[in-house]
This record gives sequence, structure tokens and C-alpha cells, in this order.
Amino acid sequence: MDITEITTAKASGRTAISEHAAKKILAAYGVPVVREVVANGAAEAVAGARDIGFPVVLKGLGSTLLHKTERGLVHLNLTNRQAVERAVRAIEHEAKAELEGILVQPFLTGKREFVAGLSRDPVFGPIIMFGIGGIFTEALKDFALGIAPLSVHDAAKMLDKITAQPLLGPFRGEKAADREALIRTLIGLSRLAIEHPEIAEIDINPLLVSSQGEICAVDALAILAEVVPPPSASPAPVDPRAIANLFYPKSIAFIGASSTLGKWGHLLLSHTISGGYPGEIYLVNAKGGTIAGRPVFREIGEVPGTVDLAVITIPAKSVIELLPKLKEKGIHNVLLITSGFGETGAKGKALQQELVERARQEGLLILGPNTMGISNPYINLYCTGSPVRPKPGGTAVVAQSGNMGVQLLGFAEEQGIGIRGFCGSGNEAMITVEDFIDGFEIDDLTKIVILYVEGVRDGRRFYESARRLGQKKPIVLLKGGQSEAGNRAAASHTGAMTSDAKVFDAVCSQAGIVKVEQSMDLLDLAAAFSSLPLPKGNRVGVMTLGGGWGVITADLCARYGLVVPQLSPALMEGFDRILPAYWSRSNPVDIVGEPDNNLMTTIMEDLLKWDGCDAVINLGVLGRAIFFEGMANAAERADPTYSKEYFEKAKAYMHTFEQKYLKLIARLMETYQKPVYGVSLLTGVKSQTVYTVEGSPYKPVFYQSPERAVKAYTRMYEYYRFLNL
Repeated sequence: MDITEITTAKASGRTAISEHAAKKILAAYGVPVVREVVANGAAEAVAGARDIGFPVVLKGLGSTLLHKTERGLVHLNLTNRQAVERAVRAIEHEAKAELEGILVQPFLTGKREFVAGLSRDPVFGPIIMFGIGGIFTEALKDFALGIAPLSVHDAAKMLDKITAQPLLGPFRGEKAADREALIRTLIGLSRLAIEHPEIAEIDINPLLVSSQGEICAVDALAILAEVVPPPSASPAPVDPRAIANLFYPKSIAFIGASSTLGKWGHLLLSHTISGGYPGEIYLVNAKGGTIAGRPVFREIGEVPGTVDLAVITIPAKSVIELLPKLKEKGIHNVLLITSGFGETGAKGKALQQELVERARQEGLLILGPNTMGISNPYINLYCTGSPVRPKPGGTAVVAQSGNMGVQLLGFAEEQGIGIRGFCGSGNEAMITVEDFIDGFEIDDLTKIVILYVEGVRDGRRFYESARRLGQKKPIVLLKGGQSEAGNRAAASHTGAMTSDAKVFDAVCSQAGIVKVEQSMDLLDLAAAFSSLPLPKGNRVGVMTLGGGWGVITADLCARYGLVVPQLSPALMEGFDRILPAYWSRSNPVDIVGEPDNNLMTTIMEDLLKWDGCDAVINLGVLGRAIFFEGMANAAERADPTYSKEYFEKAKAYMHTFEQKYLKLIARLMETYQKPVYGVSLLTGVKSQTVYTVEGSPYKPVFYQSPERAVKAYTRMYEYYRFLNL
């Protein structure tokens, strides 16, 4: 493969490769490029034009001529010898000593111009780009990104992501763009990026589509740069089995235990004891004495038993000198709550680096520093800075912000979402989010992974680990620091590296990560993924107690790419027999407030049986008991002639029906392997999203608004497509 131009350019110290040389390299990697010749002077340019055939394009050629159009070095639609000669004189006058030759090309026309290229992100490495080209590239910013190396599927997804994707099909009498050639172009750029790290940037603009759909790179720019090794700030990977051990300590020592209410040494101790942790608990504080009726040892060496986990809350300046004592005691795992390390600036980063080096010497594994704690409901371990105690489940949570993490745990506890485990990863001095991804991959109890991420240290490892895990279990992620202001805040908070938001979006898409924009979306999707079967399509049947709700839901489905299909004739006929004559006779199925509970169960099952839909959204069935209670209480106060016994029986009946309805939904999901997304009519004082049904692998899920149900369905379907495309 002829890549001598790269070597020649490097040897001469150039930072750019001429357009002609760049195209030779691209052609070697399967990119279709325009036919062209290099001429020296007017006579050769005229000869080249005659050989190619008029009309032609002339361009000034030179490794330093990077903005040729702006400098008047591009002359289009030259139809004869005189025009070519005038263009040569103009180019020679403008370029002067920078000129290395005249590029002669055929004058190609096409209504559709695209752009393709590669660049290098400091966190994630080589990035491939495709989008709208020509003069609209910067104005419209309509492009898609991919992480090299690209698969054919990855490249195809990039083509489908741009807003102007219809331009790739038949357009105003012109044939569809050659999709295979476009995919080969992106794959070629991907290979080039991997095999030649010295190429920092390539820009193909325009990538022209002819009226016959043929693809041609008309212009190209290639920039060279010194190869920079990946940042060494990334900690060495941790054995996934060591991650598992962190969550199952048989004994804990609280070093820095305190009797002062509100101090970390008291919070963590109190929450761990009150949460019912069954293992041995030891308290260590240089003052000795007793705390919470327990003896306090002055040093860790005085503790009589073995210690699996040391929870440290002493000041940062005293932590490093403690490490040899931990080793001497036989402790291997450390939860370092203490702040004052890498998040505080240069001095703190140096202290953190020293901490890591000493910890490795002593054979210690540190979670943190600057973390909010760890939780494992399966052993009643709730060692966090907030008194939250979610029930055991399949959702693993890792948060680079401890406050965000424990807030999510609080929501999970409130809404009935079971948690596999939680940790605030803090500054990630030794254990990174990538380590937790690898750990949860091999954990059988983990069914879904929830991540709150502000930045990553090893972008390539993050991408590869997430993509591997995503093939087995869904990852739902919220990214902090996506704006410029948020980016700065994230860097100061975690000390982690951040990247362009669009690059991170591309990483998530290609790795199969379900990326959300709001914190509550994390819990909504945790509820859905951990409780419902995956939808195998985007066609939805909607059942509603009120027409307005159905209209809103149909609009939301259209906005999020879901299809609300027309009901089949058989369904229409069946519903006509059981619903009033004025029912909606369409999907959404409006049961017009009919009080007969049997209607709801029949329609629900008929929709799930129907092969024309892949999921059902039902609105307003659950919560009718709360509605009826309010109505009954108001009636009793307003009219004392009503029978109290009647109301009590009616209330009991409504609650009994709702319990039966929940069991029915779980059974129907198991039978038909289609998800049901519920929206409650009303919720009580304590909101709940997930309802456990004994003996069923699935759990009914009811949200508080149609928006949340539709978004959950959309994201689950996106993940299904990732797994199956």
C-alpha cells in the first residue's frame, strides 16, 4: 500500500499533506476519489484538461495551501484553453512560493454534498465523522460520529443518524446514493485511523453524490501530528472478582468513628448498624472510649478480629501514614470517604498519587477517596452518607457523585425498585467506573447497570467494557458536564477527563448504552428493564380511561418514533360487542370511563394477543381505588344518609380488583412476552412504580405520566435493536 507521502511529509517536518497526496492515501483505503492530474505550468494544465475533458476545475496545490477557496485558488467550470491559462496565471500570482503544482480535475456536478473525515479525541481516540457537506457543513452542523474501529453495522448507523438522511435516497430525479460505497468510505477512514496514528485529521469535503448515485471525494485535507501516547493517569485495571469482594465484607472497621451527630464517622456507623448489617463492626478512634455502647479501639492494630473492609473518615493528611498499619492488620479493602485529594487541585492530586503508590506497595485496594459510601441490600449493608435502604434487586448503581447516587437510592426505595449494589466511586484513584462495569458483567445478580458519569480516565477501555457488557445487560447512563459550565464543574469535582458531548453520545450509541438526559429517567428505566420483557418492535396498543390521555399518548408516541397502528377488523368487531356505541373505534382504545372492571382485563389481553402491536400502554386503571376512596369520603361528609358499610365494601372491592389486575398483567406479559407500560390514575402519599407479583418473573410497572411510559418504551426498544441488529 502506497503511503510514502506520509513518510515523506514527516521527514520534511510538514504538518499537512497536499490534497493530491491525501487522495492517493484515501484511494488506497477504498475511498472513491475524483480523477485528477498534477500539472506544472499552463501548458501541462491545458494538456491535462484536454485529457480529462472540458469543463475542468483547477486548484492550487501545496501542503501549506489549506484554505484554497477563500484565497481564490479554486477555479470552476473552465470550458476552454484560454480559461485554463487565465486560471493558472491567477493561481500562480496568489500562491507564489507556496505553489507545488496545479491540480486539474473534471468539473463534477451534483445536488448532494456530504462530508466525511477523521479526528482524534483526547479521551476516546480516533473518531470518524459523516454529515452534510459543502458550504452548509458549519452552518447546519448535521453530522454523526463513530468510534474507530467501525464495523459495517456501525458505519450504516452513522448514515441513518443524520437529519438529512433522506438525501441519501432517491432525490429530485437523481438515484439513491451508493450506500455500500459510503459504508466502505467510512470503514476505510476507520482503518486509516487505526493503522496510522500519525494522521491527526482528515477532512473530505465535499464527498459528492452524482445524479447516478456515485460517490466521489472531490476535495481532501490531511493533517499530521506527533503521536501522543495515551494518558498514564488511568489506574491499572482491577480484577472483577476483587470488585465482588468489596460488596461482601464479613467485618468492617470504622476508622475515625465519632459520637458527634452529623459527622461522617457517626453517619456511616449509624446507618450501617441501623440497616441491620450482620457482620462484625469495630470502631477505631485515637481517643478511645465508647460510641453507641461499643468499645472504641485507639488503633486498628488493637482490633481483636479480622477486618474485611476499613471505612476511613480521618483527615486526608493522616491517611497515608495509616496504610502500613492496615497491611499489618491484614486488611485489603478500603472505603476512603475522606475528601481533600485529587478534587482539590494540584496539591491534592499529588497527595492522591502518593496515596495510590503507597496503597499498591501495601497491597491495598481503595474505593474513593471522596466517596459517599457503598451499599449491598442482599446482606443489609447500607454504609452510605444517607439513611436509604432500598430492597434487594437486580439494579446495580455506580455514581461519580455520591449525592446523586444516594438520591437515586432514595427514589429506588420509594418506588419499589430493587438494588443489586451501589457505590459512589469518588475520585476513582484506584477503582474506576470501568472496573465496576467489568465487575457487574460477571455478577449473576446484576440485571441492569445504572451509571452517573461526569468523566472517564480511560476512554477506550470505557467504550470496550461498556460495549461488551451491553451485549449481556442494559446500561443506563446519565452524563454530567455536557455544557461548558457543567464540564468545568465536573473536572473540578471528580478530576476526571471529559470529552466533547457529541463524541460521548457517539460512544454511548455504539456501545449500546441507553443514555438519558434527566436523573429520574435513570430510575424509570431501571424499573422498566428490571421488570418487563424487551419489546420486539415499536408498534403500541393504547388503552385509556379518558380520550384526552389517549390523544396525548399518541402524540408522544409519534414524537419518540413509536407507531400507533390501526386496530384490526377482528379487534374492532370484538370491542364493538363489549363497549358502548360511542367508543373511540380506534387505537388508542378509549373505554370512555366504563366502570366494568372485566372490560379492562378483556381489552388488555386482546391487545396483547394482537400480532399488530409489540407492547401495550394502559392509562388510568391503577389508581382508581384511590380515586374512589376520595369520592366516597367526600360523599360521606356531604350526605350522611349513605351507608358506611357500603362504602367500605366498595373500597375493599376496588383494592382487590387492583391486586388481581396486577397479577393479570404479570401473567399476560409472561404468556405473550410483550411489555405493559402502565400510567396510574392517581398515586397515594407514597408513590410506587414497581409492583412485585409472587411467582412471576415480570413485575407490573406504573408511571405517573404518559411521558415517562413512552420514554421507557422507546429506550427499551432502542436497546432491543442494539442487541438484534
